[in-house]
Amino acid sequence: MRSFHMEFRSLSEEGLISAIEVGLGASGELRYPSCPEKMGWRYPGIGEFQCYDRYMQKNLRQSALARGHLFWARGPDNAGYYNSRSHETGFFCDGGDYDSYYGRFFLNWYSGILIDHVDQVLSLATLAFDGAAIVVKIPSIYWWHRTASHAAELTAGFYNPTNRDGYSPVFRMLKKHSIILKVVCYGPEFTVQENDEAFADPEGLTWQVRCCKKSLKLRLRIFFSVDSFDTLEILQVMNAAWDHGLSVSVESALPCLDVDMYSRILDTAKPRNDPDRHHLSFFAYRQRTPFLLQRDVCFSELETFVKCMHGEATQNFVD
Repeated sequence: MRSFHMEFRSLSEEGLISAIEVGLGASGELRYPSCPEKMGWRYPGIGEFQCYDRYMQKNLRQSALARGHLFWARGPDNAGYYNSRSHETGFFCDGGDYDSYYGRFFLNWYSGILIDHVDQVLSLATLAFDGAAIVVKIPSIYWWHRTASHAAELTAGFYNPTNRDGYSPVFRMLKKHSIILKVVCYGPEFTVQENDEAFADPEGLTWQVRCCKKSLKLRLRIFFSVDSFDTLEILQVMNAAWDHGLSVSVESALPCLDVDMYSRILDTAKPRNDPDRHHLSFFAYRQRTPFLLQRDVCFSELETFVKCMHGEATQNFVD
């Protein structure tokens, strides 16, 4: 991290790098890799606990021994598999073992290991980056959020069933390091039926995260991952975030290869006739299109688009 900061220090001093995002887990998010697609996971599977390597087993045994219950030195044997549903397991079902004496011990330990890991990484990052703004990405694990156990959040490391606030301990640790939170709100990737079957509740999860952020006075950026710039829903949520004083960023799931798409992005990023002059904090592509930077294809349009985003060219450049 220190070598990265030294290499790009001049860009930070010039303001070209305004913040540094530190990856803390799977997909750069603060979580365990509980839902790996390469292992066959598919939405809305609950995922699996990641506690079976030598280090984790040794730590679990020490924690169980300290509690005086050595037989607790094991992962749950009834928590299902990557693609199980909550009600199919003895651990996550309503009234399941997640809320037993053993279950509470295990989940406290499991989430605590994640928090300790993140604390150590961020301690090094704040030293290495020498005062630069650091951004941490919080996952949006909203499936099974309308069940009692919140199984997918538990396997990811957030001890957040309905009878417990699992985000405040994480956020208190982040506040210690003056971190900027990045919360990704995904676009309508799944049908209403799929979300109903998964007991999904994206709005409820986002509301909880915002409440924790407000109580702890953390800086928060709402980061939308969208596959369209024409949906009124996205614009409505962005306006609501701005009205509450939140910074807003957007990640595009689609490549933008024509001036019409660039124009629509600009209208979203810098709304015309907005008396408060709201604008996006960040804009990014989810992945780079191979020929995005080919000069003979679309480089001139991209160059003009970037200048417009920075206010160095008129916004109606396509007219």
